[in-house]
Amino acid sequence: MILARPLQKVIESFERLPGIGPKTASRLAFYLLRVPQEQLEAFAQSLSNLKKQTVLCSSCFNIAETDPCSICTDPHRDRTTLCVVETPLDVLALEKAGSYQGLYHVLHGAISPLNNIGPEEIKIKELIQRIRNLSLAIEELILATNPNMEGEATAMYISQKLKIKNLKFKISRLGIGLPTGGDLEYADDNTLKKALEGRQAYD
Repeated sequence: MILARPLQKVIESFERLPGIGPKTASRLAFYLLRVPQEQLEAFAQSLSNLKKQTVLCSSCFNIAETDPCSICTDPHRDRTTLCVVETPLDVLALEKAGSYQGLYHVLHGAISPLNNIGPEEIKIKELIQRIRNLSLAIEELILATNPNMEGEATAMYISQKLKIKNLKFKISRLGIGLPTGGDLEYADDNTLKKALEGRQAYD
C-alpha cells in the first residue's frame, strides 16, 4: 500500500519513540487522521511547547516549569532526607505513592559500562556537591536506584564516594517489595510504600 507522504512521515516519527513498533505507529497515525483539526493542533502545540516550557531544576535536576522546582521550594518538605533516583519518572512514581516527603536528586541514568555510561555521564558529581552544601542538615540519603545490575552499581559507587568524603549521615537502600531487576517507575503505589518503609542501612 502506498501511503500519503504526510502520513508516512508521522508513522516514521512515532516509530522513533521507545516501545512503539510499526503497527502501533500506523494505528496512532491513522487515529490522528480521524480526530478534529482543533484537537490535532492542540496536540501539536503541546509537543512544540514540551521543551520550550520545561527546565531542569538546578538543584535536584527534576523536570519542571520553574527553577528551582516546586518540590525544592516547598517549605513543608523534609530537608533532612534526600532520595536519589535515576529518572524524573521515578520521582513521579514516588510522589504518587505519597509516602515520601523529603527532597530528591535525579541522576538522569545509571552507571552502565556496556552502554559507555560512566559516573561522569550522570549527575553524580552534582549530587556530591549538593550533599557537601547540605551536610549540616541532611540526616539520611536514600539510594533509590533500580534493583538491577546498573542500579546496584550506581548505588555502590555513590556510597563509596561518600565514605571517602567522610560525611556523617545514614545511607539507606530501598527495602523489600521491589523485585530484583525491576524498575521504580513501573512499581505500584503499595509496593513503593513498602519499599520506602522497609529501607535498610546501605554498606
